[in-house]
Amino acid sequence: MVFFLYPRDQPMLKAMRCDLHIHTCLSPCAELDMHPRAIVRRALEKKLDIIGICDHNASENVGYVQRAASGLPLAVLPGMEVSSREEVHTLALFENIDGLRNFQELVYAHLEGENDEEVFGCQVIVNENDEVEGFNSRLLIGATSLPLQEVIAGIHGEGGIAIASHVDRESFSVLGQLGFIDPSFAFDALEFTPRMCLERARLCHPELARYPFVSSSDAHFIGDIGRGWTEMMLAEASFREIRLALAGAKGRRIVG
Repeated sequence: MVFFLYPRDQPMLKAMRCDLHIHTCLSPCAELDMHPRAIVRRALEKKLDIIGICDHNASENVGYVQRAASGLPLAVLPGMEVSSREEVHTLALFENIDGLRNFQELVYAHLEGENDEEVFGCQVIVNENDEVEGFNSRLLIGATSLPLQEVIAGIHGEGGIAIASHVDRESFSVLGQLGFIDPSFAFDALEFTPRMCLERARLCHPELARYPFVSSSDAHFIGDIGRGWTEMMLAEASFREIRLALAGAKGRRIVG
């Protein structure tokens, strides 16, 4: 009889589906059906293990999505999609709400303007019971006055992960807005839209090989949740495991 022994510091890994870029009805460009319980229900239907809630320049619905997922086999990472002064979108993911709240203060301190619902849409705060808690009056669809370097530094300063949003899009991406990625931009990963599979992305962008690539749905509509996702080998569904996978550390890795 042959026995296989595993080192104690090498836990068994499992393939997990991660969609790290999902909006709620707080984002003015998202449909009103994107409330916490609906998002969680759809994520489970799509067999996702980890999701990131990343509304435009705001975070008030994150805690409610986490509550809606409480006790269910779905990890909800606190996040935000912040727009820099250059109108470059970056995903900010954090281990806990405290880190996100601290980063939110930085973003709001550099975000001017007031929302016009007739032009941009409602920005609704909805709790885990589908009850409206209020409305965000800030111009969330706008850009902050923070340079991209400061956005990335602010995310890292709170222990977060910075992922360049939808880099294969012509608008609101680092490549679309700037035409290149400066080596000093310390992104932890680059996100591609579902239209660009990761294998093709590597062929099309060999100059970006130093960065990990991920795919996300950037869902603004319920039907889009899980349309794009990244498979990762993880020991558990958590922020720390995602960080290890992006770094290719301790056996954790991105699949594909």
